[in-house]
Amino acid sequence: MRLYADRPDRRARQLVGDLGLLVWVLLWVLVARLVRGAVLVLAEPGRAMEDLGRSLSDSMGAAAAVADDVPVVGDELAAPFGSLGRAGGSVAGAGQSTQDAVHTLAAVLAVLLVVLPVGWLVLRWAPARLGWAREAAAVDRLLRSGAQGTPDLELLAARAMATAPLTELARLPAGTGAGWRAGDPAALRALADLEARRLGVRLPTGGPVGADGLGQPTV
Repeated sequence: MRLYADRPDRRARQLVGDLGLLVWVLLWVLVARLVRGAVLVLAEPGRAMEDLGRSLSDSMGAAAAVADDVPVVGDELAAPFGSLGRAGGSVAGAGQSTQDAVHTLAAVLAVLLVVLPVGWLVLRWAPARLGWAREAAAVDRLLRSGAQGTPDLELLAARAMATAPLTELARLPAGTGAGWRAGDPAALRALADLEARRLGVRLPTGGPVGADGLGQPTV
């Protein structure tokens, strides 16, 4: 399966299109990284809240342990510290939840910023690119299907007669249409080359060609 056309002008357009797609992808990946980094800054308050809650919980836990060692009234003294320690744990949990939410938001935004614009361009690029590859592969099969190694140009010539713009057909030598109906090899080659040029594919050299300067009929 060929990826690029034989003719330089068509191949250059394909290369520019492929490189443009690559640059587009890299651009949006960079934008997504920048946006993700900017959103993650919002996680700093949550991180500070978590640190504060954990520090409060640890301090109050240690104070409760000391108060609990006081004879007789140890339980009563430790209870407030224990409550403050549990409150600190709740604060730490809220800070962690805030960080998780910010990280999730950053990831979702980054994915959307890559998938949406890149997907939009791929949906426009892929049909034309893959369609050309299928048509070029079909032309290659036709060119290999002739008897005794001679390219089969009948279908390519018929396709050109049916679909080629009138301006392109008018540039062909006079009598090409009549020659095609009569099975003239030079007319077949001229029409087949017109269709091949549309796809950017070169016909094999040798054999009869039209009077468009590509060669002369074989004897």
